[in-house]
Amino acid sequence: MRGKSPSLSPELAAEIKFLWESTDMNQAQIAARLGGINQGRISEVVNGHRFAEVPPAGSPSHA
Repeated sequence: MRGKSPSLSPELAAEIKFLWESTDMNQAQIAARLGGINQGRISEVVNGHRFAEVPPAGSPSHA
């Protein structure tokens, strides 16, 4: 039986975008760092298919 990966939230999407934009980490490394989120979900976030309206964590428009 496969384990369930964590659900994506706007906060997690913001963290994914921050890591993607501010580090040299690839999508698989980000997935592993954030607790085993599926790499496909990381791809959806960084390519704007999910949570497109959420800015990266730490940006002035991120509350």
